[in-house]
Amino acid sequence: MSEGIIVGLDVGSSVIKVAIGSYDEKTEEVQIAGTSSIKSAGLRNGVVVNIEDAKDAIQKAIDAAEQNAGMQIDSVVTAVGGACIESINSKGSVPVNSTGKNNKEITKNDYKRVIENASTVPFPPDREKLHVIPQNFIVDGVRGIQNPINQIGTRLEAEVHIVTASKGVITNLGNCIARANYHLDGVMLKTLAATQAVCHSDELELGSILIDLGAGTTDVIVLVNGAPISTGSVPVGGNMVTSDIAQVTGIPFVDAERIKKESGCCCSELINAATDSEVILPGVGGRSPQIITKSQLSLIIQARMEQILNFVKAEVVKNTKNMVRELSGNIVLTGGGAQIEGIVELAQNVFKTSSVRIGMPEKLGGIEEDYRRPDFATAIGLVIANKKLAESRNNHKKIKNHIAKKEKETENDNWLKKFFKMFF
Repeated sequence: MSEGIIVGLDVGSSVIKVAIGSYDEKTEEVQIAGTSSIKSAGLRNGVVVNIEDAKDAIQKAIDAAEQNAGMQIDSVVTAVGGACIESINSKGSVPVNSTGKNNKEITKNDYKRVIENASTVPFPPDREKLHVIPQNFIVDGVRGIQNPINQIGTRLEAEVHIVTASKGVITNLGNCIARANYHLDGVMLKTLAATQAVCHSDELELGSILIDLGAGTTDVIVLVNGAPISTGSVPVGGNMVTSDIAQVTGIPFVDAERIKKESGCCCSELINAATDSEVILPGVGGRSPQIITKSQLSLIIQARMEQILNFVKAEVVKNTKNMVRELSGNIVLTGGGAQIEGIVELAQNVFKTSSVRIGMPEKLGGIEEDYRRPDFATAIGLVIANKKLAESRNNHKKIKNHIAKKEKETENDNWLKKFFKMFF
């Protein structure tokens, strides 16, 4: 990849999103140079089921983003979610090495050792470790320490959150990207990437829940004190809502998806006599078009969306041991499902809180703000989270240029020596 360029590739079951970020070395910030949103293919519930179809769809999505950005790219970072993800919380401890006479100051080496110790958990051979995220450090029994380096103590403990993914899922996704002639720079957890784009620091500290309402799956992450304490997924998403509409009304899936996006509402309480408009259902097999009301359509959508959110709530309660009631941040909704009218109100009803909002990526500059939508949260988050990748590329370029300059100077010195030897 060109120096200073980061490409976030969000391969979803329904849509593939691409965001190309350009790193500004002076401001140390990224700008969004180009984006694309292309219909997905070859995936089901976030898993590749047809490599060739998925490869072609990825190629089209990246080509479109390249055209919008006016540049060519050669590598990407991507994200995974759904049923292939598993996570656990783990704990480790190490004695602090002395740095001098009676000096037990915690060093970077101690930090690394305790993280390694905490992450030494046996996993099946088909699992790949994606993230080891520190949650909390404990020095001589004192909890709540975020950065233990330079603290004085004799024993250092660390609590971490470990995220693993199916090796097969990652390998197949990597094969699709490679067949499309791009290099894979890295893989992140989808919801973790999304938090980088849409969550504020105070939300992460107070304790918040991010729910990614995808087409095939609905993923969730719970964050407290700036770190995840739980990640999970339920195997239902927006496609199930579309299927319900298609079955109840007797129309094709494609038409049901269009009607859901154009006229759908998942909270019937928001519809009154003045807003209860007519929705035209296309005729099928010679049958004349039919008309239903927006409120009737809403009842179909609400039933399934409410079920999905209740599944998510149960998952969160199970994984956090009822800690959900103690969270004082926000519930942040991302993904395509977060664009359905009434989703905030429905989530407020299900979770019994008014602290629910749509997760919109912040303005990053560059192109027009078409990426400031909840369904772009993961792609934009991948760009933001991998800013250090661009920084390291720029540093690598500087080092290469410095080495080349030195080699050139050495070459010139050698040439001068030979020149003088010829005449003296």
